[in-house]
Amino acid sequence: MIRFFDILFSLLGLFFLFPLFVIIIPILKFSGEGEIFYFQKRVGVEKKIFGLFKFATMLKNSEKIGTKTLTIKNDPRILPIGSFLRKTKINELPQLINVLKGDMSLIGPRPLTPDTFEKYSCKVKSAISKHRPGLSGVGSIIFRNEEEIVTNAKDASSFYFDVIAPYKGELEIWYCKKINIFFYFHLILLTLLVVLLPNKNFHKFFLRNLPAPDESLKRILNL
Repeated sequence: MIRFFDILFSLLGLFFLFPLFVIIIPILKFSGEGEIFYFQKRVGVEKKIFGLFKFATMLKNSEKIGTKTLTIKNDPRILPIGSFLRKTKINELPQLINVLKGDMSLIGPRPLTPDTFEKYSCKVKSAISKHRPGLSGVGSIIFRNEEEIVTNAKDASSFYFDVIAPYKGELEIWYCKKINIFFYFHLILLTLLVVLLPNKNFHKFFLRNLPAPDESLKRILNL
């Protein structure tokens, strides 16, 4: 049932977003480094590797520069228009192609790079690899301001892998235990709300009984 709605909504999304894509594509082509799409290896269901579609927002080979696969606020690798695309989440919209192909679902665990995936515990890896990764999901909603969070840390990389990643893993396991068609629509609605009104804490009302983060994250995430 979820797969049916993934196909339906991704087709509708691509249809209605086509005019927006027509505007963005030439801007990307004739600005920055001329790249339109960025393809990155991610871990999918049953640990299969697939190519994730995004609009190009950063310098070529950015994963080998600076903080590598970790992006911080005002990251110098981000192209001028890339900042707008990332803030509005428009850069994520080409992932509707991944949803249509079956690599992803609209809702699921966030797709991880192979290196990041291997840093998670066996329990987390086992849970998330049983489901298609999602364009959105509990982890994506709770950490929608992740770039800003890691930027404010003394050591962005250490804070991500020692504090953020373990809690993300708990959230993904929590999600995997709850997933059903009703929760699927519940999270789609919540995603739309946080995109349209990013400064509102809708998750406090829509997501109950989440795993408790440690004190350093509890304050930051307003949980």
